[in-house]
Amino acid sequence: MFLSMLCRAIRYSTVFLYGSTGETIMEKSGHLNLGIPGIMCIGAVGGCTGVNIYMSGLENASQIVPFALVLTGILFSMLFAGLAGLLYGFMTISLRCNQNVTGLALTTMGTGLLIYWGKTIGSQISFIAPSDVFVKLFPAEWSQNAFGQLFCSYGILVYLAIAIAVVTAIIFRRTKTGLSLKAVGENPATADAVGINVTGYKYVSCVLGSAIAGIGGLFYVMDYCKGNLEYVIDAMGWLAVALVIFSMWRPLLGIVGSIIFGFLNVLPNYINATFAQMELVNMLPYAVTIIVLVVVSIIGKKETQPPASLGLNYFREDR
Repeated sequence: MFLSMLCRAIRYSTVFLYGSTGETIMEKSGHLNLGIPGIMCIGAVGGCTGVNIYMSGLENASQIVPFALVLTGILFSMLFAGLAGLLYGFMTISLRCNQNVTGLALTTMGTGLLIYWGKTIGSQISFIAPSDVFVKLFPAEWSQNAFGQLFCSYGILVYLAIAIAVVTAIIFRRTKTGLSLKAVGENPATADAVGINVTGYKYVSCVLGSAIAGIGGLFYVMDYCKGNLEYVIDAMGWLAVALVIFSMWRPLLGIVGSIIFGFLNVLPNYINATFAQMELVNMLPYAVTIIVLVVVSIIGKKETQPPASLGLNYFREDR
């Protein structure tokens, strides 16, 4: 039973990992984007739209080319979510709007868009057949034993999420681009003074981070829910934001943290608990995040703290 629960937790954790990786990229540039829940909803709408466009060109499901279907879904999801990130960037970077207010407005818009789209256009489309392509990557016989079940029983988007988190961590630590991005988040005035394009880095981080987070919405619908539209993606987004704090702005720790969050979310399905007890278990990820935040605040080490300019808009004229 534990192995089954762990495998399900890993699948469930993927939606958190996409959201937290995208949010981490944005926060490293100094932008606290509370619009991640809405952006993930927009990514789900975009991905499903792309899948529908692809499927509409086929006579039947037997003509599906798995690579083309998955790529179309990912690209449309990233396009829609990236445009939402561009809107957020334009509001907070160019127009200097409050980051928290802009993010919350984006969440409201994205959540409403998913509900509207799902109850109008989405209700007339079946995503069951294309979802089968997202759910499995390896042949079924590969997952007959414990090793295969633990490592080879997931869809392509699960492995992609881990790969993106690992690459992001490498870029942060080993490349000039990553170091420049962190410099922008720590002290944009100093970064600007040494020739770093602060505005460019902020825009790219907002668009790229949002695009990555948007894939999480596509994953939740196409993989975890197996093609069934669900309107709780925004709740997953808030946990993704909490996961950034839990992982102390480190993408590799985000992988571990997302699995822990996934485990806590699937745990009520495997224990004989009352409704009240199940709700208490569902609160654990938030409680754990608060504890971690308190602990790292007490420790006070720089590497466990958020970027110094997080949530603060930068005005070059104020230098």
